[in-house]
Amino acid sequence: MGLESLADAAVATLDALGETRPVHLVGNSLGGAIAMTMRARRPDRVRSLALTSSAGFGAEVTPALRIISLNGLGPWLLARNSRTSTTRVERSLYADPTLATDARVDLALELAAVPGRATSFRRALLSIGGIRGTKKQWRADLLRAMAADPVPTLIIWGAQDVVLPAAHLEAAAQAFPHARTVLLPDTGHMAQAEQPEEVARLITELWESLP
Repeated sequence: MGLESLADAAVATLDALGETRPVHLVGNSLGGAIAMTMRARRPDRVRSLALTSSAGFGAEVTPALRIISLNGLGPWLLARNSRTSTTRVERSLYADPTLATDARVDLALELAAVPGRATSFRRALLSIGGIRGTKKQWRADLLRAMAADPVPTLIIWGAQDVVLPAAHLEAAAQAFPHARTVLLPDTGHMAQAEQPEEVARLITELWESLP
């Protein structure tokens, strides 16, 4: 299951809902890469992009995701789903680790237990990277496709992101000179959860700026 199939699934979902107008896509992390893939494959279906800490702009990723790519060890780690390890992962997503509440840990454990979820997640990761980080050719192909047909874009990053480092924001600005880029202080990988009002304000500004 690569990003192409996930992007096509998003289009199929819109079709099933009867929504054929170009839509505003918002994506975080891997979701940002899926949003860009959908735009590259079906430009007629995407009106704008709002990306937060999106994969696709640099090779560097947290060691935890690199390890998941390893045969044997990766599947074993994904299958563990202990509360201790899940709590550790949740805390790594925020500049303020207290945001990794019991409720969020409970939800992460519930989602991890969905049949096929771990396998699908690992396959998606393997389609774009491995132990050395994300694949250079994958990034180059995706960004080239995006640059060929720009769309109104907002890119947000947390200054304390340890999953995908904030240095990727500079690469994003170079790849998409038409985009608005914003670095949020005291924010980790989940800006939409850590700074919800600010992220909502920025995205609303993007949408309201469009004709």
